[in-house]
Amino acid sequence: MDIGVVLQCTPPASRVVELARLAETYGFSHVWTFDSHLLWQEPYVIYSQILAATRKVVVGPMVTNPATRDWTVTASTFATLNEMFGNRTVCGIGRGDSALRTLGSRPSDLAALRESVGVIRELGNGRSARIGDRVIRFPWAHASRLPVWVAGYGPKALDLTGEVADGFILQLADPDIVAWTVARVRAAAERAGRDPDEVTICVAAPAYITDGSAAALKHAREQCRWFGGMVGNHVADIVAKYGAGSEVPAALTDYIAGRTGYDYNQHGRAGNTHADFVPDAIVDRFCLLGTPGEQVARLRELRGLGVDQFAVYLQHDAKTATLDAYGESVIPHLAGPVTATASAEGQR
Repeated sequence: MDIGVVLQCTPPASRVVELARLAETYGFSHVWTFDSHLLWQEPYVIYSQILAATRKVVVGPMVTNPATRDWTVTASTFATLNEMFGNRTVCGIGRGDSALRTLGSRPSDLAALRESVGVIRELGNGRSARIGDRVIRFPWAHASRLPVWVAGYGPKALDLTGEVADGFILQLADPDIVAWTVARVRAAAERAGRDPDEVTICVAAPAYITDGSAAALKHAREQCRWFGGMVGNHVADIVAKYGAGSEVPAALTDYIAGRTGYDYNQHGRAGNTHADFVPDAIVDRFCLLGTPGEQVARLRELRGLGVDQFAVYLQHDAKTATLDAYGESVIPHLAGPVTATASAEGQR
């Protein structure tokens, strides 16, 4: 299982680059960022600096959307980064949330999302794409390779992901919801004639390392409660579309009953006052809170459900401590043991 990290592009950008550099040092495979240009700095500019300061990590947005940039510009940006730094990008994309709502717009519809995935992936992989009645191609991007991963929660978004995406991003770590969404994505891939195992599965959520005490758990919950509020924005859309008692698991939808509103000025921020409706049980289910051993156990459970990558949201007061704890006490325990020597018989 790969372990990634999700950062906000909060000034100074040099701090974001430094956290990314530390993440690579500790063995993280991916560095993701929010993409909400009104709230934080422009991620693609920062990606170039992260890639220049590192050797192996893959960078990308978690997640961009089809509306705030022209699709051809998005594809060109990724292809340019790939040419400069050697195919170390991934495009995470969804319908959009804060980037659009802060402008007074609604998230894109699924038809636009589907079409944007096709255009961005084809151009980002050096192939031709159709825009209206015109077929276009970057004449300089033949060596670029760009996977496109789709984020979603609702049934139709999950079906779209299985049908067209290279990967699936689920922004919460509840095992029951992971099992339901992964099964839905894989079933859609199979119906579309694809190999379901070729769709990479990424689960993303805050992780907070504790010493196992009740006081530490209480603090961790307060640092991560904002995440349930953020997910609640998407869940509210699902409930509005499908209604209560739909095929969407109650484990995902029931908790927003007490939701009264949301202030995007506090989006993704610990201490968000509009996340008070999120109960402790949801924080515990959606996030990874606890000792390194407890987090390893949850990660192994997720891996058993088919998860290929867990991405750590790092929006709390223990950023560097979390990177250090994962690098020293979590990531090494997810890899199988390898012996330096073996008997001649054991080698046969």
